[in-house]
Amino acid sequence: MLFANLESLKITIIVGPKGPSSGINSKTPTVFSCRPTQLPAKAGALPLPVLQRKYLGMENLMFVYCSSKIIWTLLVTILGYASSLPVRDDSICTAEELAKYSIIFTGKWSQTAFPKQYPLYRPPAQWSSMLGVTHSSDYSMWKKNEYASNGVRDFAEKGEAWVLMKEIEEAGEKIQSVHGIFSAPAISSGTGQTSTELEVRSRHPLVSFVVRIVPSPDWFVGIDSLNLCEGDHWVEEVSVDLFPYDAGTDSGFTFSSPNFATIPQDTVTEITCSSPSHPANSFYYPKLKILPPIAQVTMVKLKKNQLGLPIPHLNQPAKSNEILDTISETPLDCEVSQWSSWGLCRGPCRKPGTKIRTRFVLLHPANNGTPCPNLDEETGCEPDNCV
Repeated sequence: MLFANLESLKITIIVGPKGPSSGINSKTPTVFSCRPTQLPAKAGALPLPVLQRKYLGMENLMFVYCSSKIIWTLLVTILGYASSLPVRDDSICTAEELAKYSIIFTGKWSQTAFPKQYPLYRPPAQWSSMLGVTHSSDYSMWKKNEYASNGVRDFAEKGEAWVLMKEIEEAGEKIQSVHGIFSAPAISSGTGQTSTELEVRSRHPLVSFVVRIVPSPDWFVGIDSLNLCEGDHWVEEVSVDLFPYDAGTDSGFTFSSPNFATIPQDTVTEITCSSPSHPANSFYYPKLKILPPIAQVTMVKLKKNQLGLPIPHLNQPAKSNEILDTISETPLDCEVSQWSSWGLCRGPCRKPGTKIRTRFVLLHPANNGTPCPNLDEETGCEPDNCV
């Protein structure tokens, strides 16, 4: 009978440990039950079969309502418990509270690797100072495909760090998401090294930094939220190749482009050998599949007996066997202008003459790139205005 089945309907929910936002106590199971409505003692003058059919229909409606309520409560309970769990296992750092690292930034921006429009003067290729922060997942200094803050804009365009430092300090004061700021000296050439130390904690295991490419409209390299903690231990050493990014605040295509604000502001995007897809772009190398790394950063965990010791290779020019030999030469093809108009036809009267058109070199080849074609062309003609 339906009543007999309904009478036994009882659901008990026991969840796991109480989460920070679930509001569930694991010691007390949650019990839901649906019990049938009994026929009233006095059913009036209606015949018993009619009453049974009437209350049977009501019982079915109550059963559907009660079952839906139980399922809904069950879903809310499960979702509430799931929301209290960490998204990823690596989001929880159980390593020792404090760790210190040396961070070494190596510039690989050489004329061999990046021959197109390589800046040689006013100013020559160089790197700004490094500005970085150790933080938790609640803070982000910059992020690919998102809008740069005013501080990142000022740093990427002009190398000014004041606004960015204020943003970092305010984030640390409001939500305690920032542990510390670190910086390293500028590099006066495209290839070289600079270094400093940084400190991370189990609650602030992420590292972010930016270094401006000089000269450039708003280009930089950097790292966004690199996690130095792997579960119960700190990473001993990590190296990351760095590639150029566009802050999305200036529309210049070349290293020496004048200021031309991007309105409306664009998001931070990675510059590749084919994007922006414009021949004037200083990083446009259509024959390459990927740009060579323009820089590299290495972080090494310091042992206790190394804390406070000076870091070697501070702002030293890169040795050829240290950096330049580790990267392949980037071929650069010759680029020439369009042909000029044909010149005047020259030659004696009533005899075939010749006329010439010319073009000039826009970009000289380098590193075994395609050589330049002929810069002038001659064809036959009949002299005009011949007497």
